[in-house]
Amino acid sequence: MTSDPPPLPPLSLPASPAAVTWSDPTRAAAFAAWLAEVAPRHGLLPATLRPASADASFRRYLRADARSGSALVIMDAPPPQEDVRPFVQVAALIAAAGLHAPAILEVDAEHGFLLLGDLGGDLYLPALQACQAGGDANRADALMRDAIVALVAWQRGVPCDALPPYDDALLRRELALFPEWCVVRHCGVTWTTAETATWTAACDLLVAAALAQPKVAVHRDWMPRNLMIASPNPGILDFQDAACGPIAYDLASLLRDAFLSWDEEQELDWAIRYWQAARQAGLAVPADFGELWRDVEWIGLQRHLKVLGIFCRLKHRDGKPAYSEDLPRFFAYAHKVATRYSPLRPLARLLEPLMGAVRIDAFH
Repeated sequence: MTSDPPPLPPLSLPASPAAVTWSDPTRAAAFAAWLAEVAPRHGLLPATLRPASADASFRRYLRADARSGSALVIMDAPPPQEDVRPFVQVAALIAAAGLHAPAILEVDAEHGFLLLGDLGGDLYLPALQACQAGGDANRADALMRDAIVALVAWQRGVPCDALPPYDDALLRRELALFPEWCVVRHCGVTWTTAETATWTAACDLLVAAALAQPKVAVHRDWMPRNLMIASPNPGILDFQDAACGPIAYDLASLLRDAFLSWDEEQELDWAIRYWQAARQAGLAVPADFGELWRDVEWIGLQRHLKVLGIFCRLKHRDGKPAYSEDLPRFFAYAHKVATRYSPLRPLARLLEPLMGAVRIDAFH
C-alpha cells in the first residue's frame, strides 16, 4: 500500500523578470482556481510557472515543472478572441493519424485554458537558421525531409471532411488583408479605380487556382516555426486553424517561410521529394511535377499577400512591430511569382511602388 504524496505548495508565482503577469484580474483569478484544481492531478509545481512562448495571436504558452522531473505546457487562450476547441479537435485527428503533437491533458474550454504535454524547446526555425549560418546543408536536408514525410502522412491521415472548408469566402477574406493593412495602413497608399480593378482581377485568378487544386487537410502554417525537433520527428504545433483546402498550400508554407529563405534549386529539390512521396502515398498530386510547382507558386502567392497584410496588422493594430521586419521577404516572394506568370504580371506592377522595385520582364 502506497502513501499519499506530500501536499503541493500553495499557488504562487515567482517574483522574477520571468514572472507570469495578467492584465485582467478576473482572468488571473480564474486561472489560479483552474491551476489549483489541475496541479495535484499532474504533480505540477505551481511556483515554477513561467512564460514559455507567445505567438501572433492572443494566445500565449506557459511552462511548469512536475514532480516527475518533466515539464508541462499551459495554453492561455482568452475568449472571445480565441477558442481552444478547434485545437482539441485537430489534436485528436493528429494523434489518430499517428503523428506527433502535444498530448492534451486538461481542457477548460469556457475559460480558454489547456494543459499540454511538452515537446521541449528545440524548434526547427533556429536549427535551420543555424544550418544556414554554419553551412550545414546535410542537417538542414535531414530536417526538411522529416518535415516532408510528416506532411505526406498528415495529408494522407488527417480526414479533410472533418475540417472547415478553405473556401472562396475564406480565401478572399485573407487576400483582403493586404489592401486594408499593408497598402492603406502601412504604406499610406490609396489605389486608383484602375489599380483596384487590377487587384480584383488578380484575386479572382488566385482564388480560382486555389479552388481547382485537389483538397486535403491543410495545416495552414506548416513552417519551421511550428515544427519541433522531437522523437518522432517533427513535433507539430499551432494546428488549430487547419482546414480542408489546396494540396499545395502546406508545401508552399514550408518552402517559402516567413523567417528564412532558400534558393530555388533547393526549393525544387525538396518539392520533387514531396511530389514523389505524395504520389507513392496515393495523394492526388498532378502527374506532371511542373503542374504541382505552378500550384505551389500560385497558392504561395495567395499566402504571401495574406501574410503581408497580417504582419502589418500585427504592427499597427496589435503593437507587435517585429513582424514587419520580414515584409521585404514576402514582397520578394510575391513579386517573383507574379512576374513569372503572364496573367499575374499586372499584379507585379501593382506591388512595385509598394516595395521600391524596378519592373522585371525577364521571366518566361
